[in-house]
Amino acid sequence: MRIVLLSGGSGKRLWPLSNEIRSKVFLKLLRSDDGSKESMIQRVCRQLDAVGLLQSALIVTHKSQVEITQNYVDAGISILGEPHKKGTFTAIALAASYFHSQMNVDPNETICVLPVDSFAELAFFQLLHTFPDVLSQSQAELALLGTVPKYPSDQYGYIVPNSDRNENTEYLFVTHFVEKPDEQHAIRLINRGALWNCGVFAFSLKFMLSFMKNKSLPTDYDEYLLHYEQFPELSFDHEVVEKTSHSVVIPYNGSWKDLGSWDTLSSHFESSVVGAGQISNDSINTHLVNELSYPIQVIDVSNIIVAASPDGILVASKSNSNQIKNKLQKAQQRPRYEEKRWGTTLVLDHSKLVGDGTEALTRKVNMLPGKNISYHMHRKRTEIWTIISGFGEVILDNKRFSIQTGDVIQIPCGAQHAVKAITALECIEVQIGAELDEEDILRLAMTWEDAIQLCKNEDEHI
Repeated sequence: MRIVLLSGGSGKRLWPLSNEIRSKVFLKLLRSDDGSKESMIQRVCRQLDAVGLLQSALIVTHKSQVEITQNYVDAGISILGEPHKKGTFTAIALAASYFHSQMNVDPNETICVLPVDSFAELAFFQLLHTFPDVLSQSQAELALLGTVPKYPSDQYGYIVPNSDRNENTEYLFVTHFVEKPDEQHAIRLINRGALWNCGVFAFSLKFMLSFMKNKSLPTDYDEYLLHYEQFPELSFDHEVVEKTSHSVVIPYNGSWKDLGSWDTLSSHFESSVVGAGQISNDSINTHLVNELSYPIQVIDVSNIIVAASPDGILVASKSNSNQIKNKLQKAQQRPRYEEKRWGTTLVLDHSKLVGDGTEALTRKVNMLPGKNISYHMHRKRTEIWTIISGFGEVILDNKRFSIQTGDVIQIPCGAQHAVKAITALECIEVQIGAELDEEDILRLAMTWEDAIQLCKNEDEHI
């Protein structure tokens, strides 16, 4: 069996800590078994490893989150980067094409898909092992995992099973699905034995490839990527789940939650205060998460979430904090804090210079020891790097030299350059140009060794 973990997200529901680059699955706010803090993606990978399934896992995410994902998962896990966000069906089909044409996976092998933010007990993940046998015994095309509801909720979809159950089987045949009913409808569904839809699906690779062919989609990975931009945005639930007549569901009677809101996520915090600040004793069920260096004081306000990061500050009642997603639709803002495969960046200032409209962006760059920025160039901007602390190396237009605290590096527009941290390296980077576009980058080499070799080859050519 192969595991497909769907990651990514727009980062709006848990703003301001999450953003387009650092979505909720990377927030280290959950308590791990050893008492330290871990993120959702680290938790689900740890649990998959505990049940022996991590080695067969593959992650699908948007290309903008590939680098940060690499920082949180084992190096042996394959990560597929979507060129565009096109919905869960398109992402799962991408994984299917990769298994088919790049890995030559047996068409009869079971593919299990689950969200990377699945928050459940270990028994939930142990149940995944039963999918191949359930599909074989039931002769169903699709198998799902459904949680026995703990209360009527209008926030989840429901799987309605057939009331006739064979006591010798661990699965139920599915009659239909209901998407986020009102509370009264949810009560009636629960009385009929309906289950919460956890977004966990299993099917044979052959089934998915057949579905793709019927929709005239390429099953070759490279060809699929080539046409990605032209694909419509499609949901796996709408395109596959709701249109598959022969489906079964495995009931799971344990703890499961969707940590998609501040209300549910904060209930798993070890402390009511994370970061600098205090909450008064008369502030009941209030949580503070502060990534800024400035302390925040909360006095006599109950049932709220206060979250602060370089991207902004949120003060909201827990019950209505999800409204932030709609408000952010109208205000597109470049994330000020980003995590990269080599470290982090924090935008300190972004302004237009008076007169000619030239933009200037100042950011703090922290590089991890032994990590390097790709060998690349920019066509629309110059850069000035000031080393605040640490030691490293720079390649600038085929010249390699050491850098240390106090050094200033001038990088002209069009100059090929890369930086490597020998120790932890802290820098202030100033970008100046008529148009500071994140896409204004031409990468020539990713590893330091390849950058050095490329320089040698260019010197020999000259």
